[in-house]
Amino acid sequence: MGAKFNLGRNHYLLLGFVCGFLFSYYSPQDYTEIVTECPEVTEHTNKLNGLDGHGSEFEPQLNLEQKPMIAKKVVKNIVRPRYYYTELGIREKLFLGVLTTTENIDSLATAINRTAAHLVNKIKFFIHAESMKSNFQLKNIVGFTDTRENLRPFHMLKFLADNYLDEYDYFLLVTDTTYVNARTLRSQLEHLSVTMDVYMGRPLAGANGPEEGGPGTGDESPSSSSGSSTGTGTGTGTSGYCDLNAGIILSSGVIRKVRANLDWCVRNALGDDHSHNIGKCVKYSAKLDGCHDRWQGIAVSSYRLSSFKIYRDFHLIAKEPAFNGASTVFPVTVADDFYLLHAYFSRVHLETNNERKRQLQEEALQIAGGALPNDVLEVRWPLGVPRTSPPESRHDIIKWTTLNLTHIFMRNTEENVRRLSAVDEQDIRNVLNKTVTEATRNQPDAEYRGLHSAYKRFDAVRGMEYRLLLNFYDRKRKRMRTRSFEVIKPISLIEIVPSPYVTESTRVAILLPVLEHQVQETEQFLESYERTCMDSQDNTFLMLIFFYRADTPSKGDEDVFLPLKNIALAVTEKHKQDGSRVAWVSIRLPPELSGKFDDNHRYYSSMYGQHGRLAFAAVDLALRKIGLESLVMLCSNAATFRSDFLNRVRMNTIQGFQVFSPIGFNMYPCEWTGLCKPCENCDVGQGIGYFDHHNYDVVSFYSNDYVAVRKELESRLPIVRSDRDIVNLLGTNATGPPTGGPLTNIVQLFLQANTDLHVLRAIEPNLRLGSSIRNFLATDPNGERFARLSCPEPDDNRQQCIRIASKKQIGDLLVQYSKQRTESQPTRR
Repeated sequence: MGAKFNLGRNHYLLLGFVCGFLFSYYSPQDYTEIVTECPEVTEHTNKLNGLDGHGSEFEPQLNLEQKPMIAKKVVKNIVRPRYYYTELGIREKLFLGVLTTTENIDSLATAINRTAAHLVNKIKFFIHAESMKSNFQLKNIVGFTDTRENLRPFHMLKFLADNYLDEYDYFLLVTDTTYVNARTLRSQLEHLSVTMDVYMGRPLAGANGPEEGGPGTGDESPSSSSGSSTGTGTGTGTSGYCDLNAGIILSSGVIRKVRANLDWCVRNALGDDHSHNIGKCVKYSAKLDGCHDRWQGIAVSSYRLSSFKIYRDFHLIAKEPAFNGASTVFPVTVADDFYLLHAYFSRVHLETNNERKRQLQEEALQIAGGALPNDVLEVRWPLGVPRTSPPESRHDIIKWTTLNLTHIFMRNTEENVRRLSAVDEQDIRNVLNKTVTEATRNQPDAEYRGLHSAYKRFDAVRGMEYRLLLNFYDRKRKRMRTRSFEVIKPISLIEIVPSPYVTESTRVAILLPVLEHQVQETEQFLESYERTCMDSQDNTFLMLIFFYRADTPSKGDEDVFLPLKNIALAVTEKHKQDGSRVAWVSIRLPPELSGKFDDNHRYYSSMYGQHGRLAFAAVDLALRKIGLESLVMLCSNAATFRSDFLNRVRMNTIQGFQVFSPIGFNMYPCEWTGLCKPCENCDVGQGIGYFDHHNYDVVSFYSNDYVAVRKELESRLPIVRSDRDIVNLLGTNATGPPTGGPLTNIVQLFLQANTDLHVLRAIEPNLRLGSSIRNFLATDPNGERFARLSCPEPDDNRQQCIRIASKKQIGDLLVQYSKQRTESQPTRR
């Protein structure tokens, strides 16, 4: 029995409310329980909940969990070549390879080397390796172990391809009986494109009819010379190959293709005919038609000698245009003939250049018929010498210096007149003689009577310039005349002096002499040295040289140098792991040098005062503890420097070649004078100091160079081997010969020695001097002690005295003092 329910519209509504209430009652409050299997939705819900807690302030968060922390593509460092020409692919023009034998090395090969090596970029001689056991004077020889004669040219080609392929544009292959007119050949090759495959030379006999030769060649054509063919030299068989005896020119592209087919060339080399084997190999490898004696309008000609004897028939050969225009001449079987040919072609080249120079001068002087001024045409006197660079300021103006035949006037701000050196005196006399000769040649009636005045200046762009005013007597007009002349010695050839290779990693041994009154400045030097060298682990070593007077104790608490020794031990222990250390050596002075220190010696810019030869004693006795292979720098305790200065010492001091003597910048005592602003690290300037050209305390050299020079001049200046030998320096007349001069410092020692050592003397802004006088003036604020000091009277010693201010500063101070004194005096009525 079934029951039937009738539900109305209101019943459905009521049922919906009941179901909704039950669903909301039993559903969880945290919705994340439903979506735990969806992490993305949960993370988003948490962020939304976080926003509810912070109101409207939004704090962005970066998600870096799945982001790459490094770049996917690693950037590679670009390694650039050392030289520009390597990166740009710039190559030298001509390589000369000569096939020769052992018998001809000292004769024909040597003659080729002397006549062509300086005119080509590279030259090599190729022989068999078994011949390399001989001691040849010629060094640029290459030997091959394979003694098969037919394969020797292929070994040469392989050697060129492996070693010089990317360095030269063209390769000239010849035998040792070929004279090469290298000047003509290079000028012809300059006009050829380096991108084309070139196989040039003289075609073998049969290329274009009978073989051609110079006049008098017997059965050959007497009416033409070799190299006169204008065809391309193509043909079959040997007719398309170049003659090795006349020279074969190959471009680098042909050499590269030959290297790839050397195996085929070796297998197909038949007989000992090198010209045929090379031509066959080139023709197969480079796919060229044959030998060319003309390419891109440039004809490379050769001249063949048959029955001629050069020493006998040279006057006949020299008349032929083909001979004068030839790039190679063959066969030359006598070494003297090479030199004769080279002398002739050099004379022809010189005459051609002189004629071309004359034509250019005429064109330059006659251009535009004089309608345009020389300033517009840039025609200068003399032709070829540029104008001087315009000065950027008044300080860059090159000054003219007045001189006569014996003296020079106002050479600098320190000297009014000075005797000319022997070289300068000879130079002005040569200029005067040539000027007088030129003047009398142009005007025969003029008679030279004397020099009125002369001026000179050195311009780094133009050279040495002179302006001379000469007195002449005009015999025709019966009166005296003063004529003006301008003479110039132009800088025609700039030569780069080769020097040995040096590095900035050489260890520098610094020697620092110390006298008893210099303890304070030495302490300041040690503080600066530790900060500059030891803290930065610079490769240096410092040795203090203590000069004790005869009666001064050197041990215990009474040791005057005890504070310095304690500092040396402390900094050595502090930097023991770095290998830096400070050592010392003690020297006892003789009684003659043990007098009480004179304050007047503080006026000397040198730390040694009037006893400059103490530097020899310091170095002689200290080198025993350093060694003969060390780079030594003798320094001053009144100096401070930067690390850049030590690098320049390493670069400018070259063993067996050069000694370096820097010119330090002496600082004015600005704190005491008040005439300038104290500044230790400022750039050099006229207001804070000056370069002391008369101070030679700082000098660097190698120990073995110094020892060699000291032994050479031992007769003039005895070597100090112990403390007792120091007195010998005082009683020695070290003036030497009249042309020498006194030996008062180490720089003069190297200058007067008969060696090849150069002495480089240059200003050094990073070497500062003057701490000694500043320390003295700091203890004398009122200047009472300083007022009692006096500089030595002789002019030679006066130049060695220090300056406390510039002339401009002292002049301004005197003017100011004079005005104050005038204003303070009462005015009389």
